[in-house]
Order: sequence, then structure tokens, then C-alpha cells
Amino acid sequence: MTKNDSSTSAQAEQETQAVDTQAETQEQQVDAQENKQDAAKDTVQDETQQRLADLELALSQAEQRSEDANDRAVRAVAEMENVRRRAALDVDKAHKFALEKFAGELLDSVDNLERALEIAAAADDVNQSFLEGIELTHKNLLSTLTKFGVEAVGQVGDAFNPELHQAMAMQPSEEHENNTILAVMQKGYTLSGRLLRPAMVMVVKNS
Repeated sequence: MTKNDSSTSAQAEQETQAVDTQAETQEQQVDAQENKQDAAKDTVQDETQQRLADLELALSQAEQRSEDANDRAVRAVAEMENVRRRAALDVDKAHKFALEKFAGELLDSVDNLERALEIAAAADDVNQSFLEGIELTHKNLLSTLTKFGVEAVGQVGDAFNPELHQAMAMQPSEEHENNTILAVMQKGYTLSGRLLRPAMVMVVKNS
């Protein structure tokens, strides 16, 4: 091999190495660029995931606050309804029982009128107009009491009820069932279902 051939071969080999080096460098640059792009993509993806996590957390917290606010609103409405209901019940009770003392005082007048009617009915010479006046007064008084919720309790033949009747005496009777009211000494009265005065009665007690 001549000197010129050797020189040409070395030059060619150098050129080949240069090309290989350049290709390798370009490949490394491409790999580096791709790695850089991948890293950038990973960073963007991580940031996106973190952002989504933050948004989900914020949404969850907002939903919790909304539920808490709704619960407080529901409880407030329920409490207001309870207050309104209690106030309505208090007003209703006040209306029903405001006349309790007054009605109780009137019962003495009713008793006196009924005694007068019993005496007049047993008398032989009673003025008819006077009797009619007593009857009318008695009727009007009972009508007024009834209009305001006062009702009589304790009738002969009724079953004895310790919540409404007061047993003043007991007597056996073959004609009546046990614990039946045999006689009424004094009528009892209720005011809107609430006991105003118990009836004083005689009760059947069969041994």
C-alpha cells in the first residue's frame, strides 16, 4: 500500500468516525430532548393531578359546608315550628281554662237553682210564674256554661270513674251491676274535658 493510499484510508476512517460521532451526538441530543419532553410531560401531569386533587378536596369541603348549613337550617326550622306549636298550645290552654275559676264559682248558683226547683216541685202551693222563672234562669245558666265548654258528669246508671266521680257512700243492689252509680248527691262538671268538680255519688257495691 502506498503512502497516498494509507493517507486516504486514514482520512476515510476519520470521516467515518466523525460521522458516527456526529450521529451519536445527534442521537444523544434527540434522547435528551425526548427525556426533557417526557420530564416536562410528567411535570405537567403531576401538576394536573395535584390540581385535580386540590379541586376535589375543595369541592368535598364545600359540599360538607353546604350539608352543615342545610342541617343547621333544618334544625332551625324545626325549632321554630316547635316554638310555634308550643305557643299555640299555650294559647289554646289559656283560652280553654281562663274561665276555670269563674265557671267554678257559677256552679254554686247552678246548685242553688236546682235545689230551689226540687223544693218547688215538692211544694203544693207554688207560684207557677215564679217556678217558670227559676227554670228559665237555670236553663240559661246551663246553656251559657255549655257554650264555654262546661259539661255535667255523673248520671245515675253510669259506671263509676274515680277520675270524674267521688264515692260518698256504697250500697248493695240486686237491680244494678257492681260499681254502678246508684244516686247523685251533687253533679260534677268538666271544663273542655278537664275536671272542674267531681260528682258526689252513691255507688253499688255488691259483695
